[in-house]
Formats: sequence, C-alpha cells, structure tokens
Amino acid sequence: MFTGIVEELGEVVAVEQLGDSSRFKLRGPIVTEGAKHGDSIAVNGVCLTVVEHADGEFTADVMAETLNRSSLGALAPGSRVNLERPMALGGRLGGHLVQGHVDGTGTIVERTPGEHWEIVKIALPDGLGRYVVEKGSITVDGVSLTVVDAADDHFTVSLIPTTLDLTTLGIKKPGDPVNLEVDVLAKYVERLLGHSSRTSGEPVA
Repeated sequence: MFTGIVEELGEVVAVEQLGDSSRFKLRGPIVTEGAKHGDSIAVNGVCLTVVEHADGEFTADVMAETLNRSSLGALAPGSRVNLERPMALGGRLGGHLVQGHVDGTGTIVERTPGEHWEIVKIALPDGLGRYVVEKGSITVDGVSLTVVDAADDHFTVSLIPTTLDLTTLGIKKPGDPVNLEVDVLAKYVERLLGHSSRTSGEPVA
C-alpha cells in the first residue's frame, strides 16, 4: 500500500521488449536504498516488483495488462518517473490509501498558472467519472491530489510549488497521458451497494 507522496523523481535507464511484456531498468537511489528482490516500488503510480537492483538502479517486469491499462508503455530511456516505496506499517499516511493499481489513463487538457500554484485540467476515460468527486482524493501518476472540480468527463487539480518541482506533473504538457487511480473506497461502496440491490430485489436510493 502506498500513500501518493512521491519520494523521488527517477529516470528510465533502459526498456527491453519481451514480446507482450517489457523489462524496465530505472534509476532511483532513494527508493532502492535497502531494497530487496521482490519488494514493491510504485512507478508513476503503478506498483512494480523489484527483480534486480544495484548501484541505485532497479529492474522490473511489466506485463501486458499493465502496459495496456497504464501509460508505462510510452516510457523510453530518459523519461522521468515518480517513485515511491510502500508505506511501512505504523508510518504516517501523508496522502491517502493508494494501491498502485491503475484504473486507466487520463489526458492533460490544459494548465492554468496562478501566482503560487497551477490548475491542471485532466480528461477522464469512460467509466471513471462516477468515482471522482469534488474535494475527494485521486492519484495522478502516483501523486495523491485533491479534486478541485469534477465532471463526468474531466476534473481539475491544483498543484502547489512542491508538487511542480518534485514530480513529473511539473513537466507534463497538454496532450500527455497520466495514470489515474480513483479512491478504492468508492469502488468498494459501489460494489457493495450493487450486491445489496441484487440480493434484496429492492432499488438502492
């Protein structure tokens, strides 16, 4: 489990195509400190498993489902990525509960600079709008953010200087894809309410 608080702005070192999967080598001295084979590291919000690590770099295999569901397939050597280790049991929950399971990719529509922040509008893929609510939480490329405005097909977030400086969201441009993970609590509530409606035969208010 992650929190959406990015620890390090890493870099893709190499990408090896393996048929319907890929093997990534990534540089991240902070997140690899004390890392072991089989550990998890979130890369742009995607939970990946460490296969090998040495000298501040690690490799991870990315399966077809992940490549199809996320924007990792568009990464190339030199691409910057947001990196985060899982939260230690008993640690501070600085953002919100993040699984590292991407629900889909959105697209940056526009950026509106402010005096000390920036408003970013992001288009939503079909089916995700019902999980996004004003002042709720959403993960964008692994960054825990608060939704400013929400609509069926888009939402906006406000980025503070720290987020702009220390994550990939500071360099993303209109048209760029971003990985989205909605609040898992919303999905569980929908599932439970739907199950209750089917078993009781009564409509859910």
